[in-house]
Amino acid sequence: MKLGDVIKSADFKNEKHVPVIDAPEKVKAGETFKVEVQVGKDIAHPNTVEHHIAWIDLYVHYEDNPNTIHLGRFEFGAGVTEPHVLTHIKLDKKGTLIAHSYCNLHGLWESEKVIEVE
Repeated sequence: MKLGDVIKSADFKNEKHVPVIDAPEKVKAGETFKVEVQVGKDIAHPNTVEHHIAWIDLYVHYEDNPNTIHLGRFEFGAGVTEPHVLTHIKLDKKGTLIAHSYCNLHGLWESEKVIEVE
């Protein structure tokens, strides 16, 4: 079994574990833009010691590159912090942002968003 076989995804409007990526659909090459990633956008996720989102990872993947680039990991204190991050990035070419979130009870979740670059 591979890790990709166990990562879950769904529509964030029906599933509280999916990391939601909010970013512009098109940006200018080399210019910094805002990216927000959150779990529980439409359906709140519990934030207790017993049930919480431990971290969110953000990546970018370019079509012409076999490697996926890790942009950052954001860790959250159980029962203390909300799984909502704001960061700023820049891209030189079209890429797909990929977010993973980890729930201590329900495992790994994934979403993605294509960003056009002009």
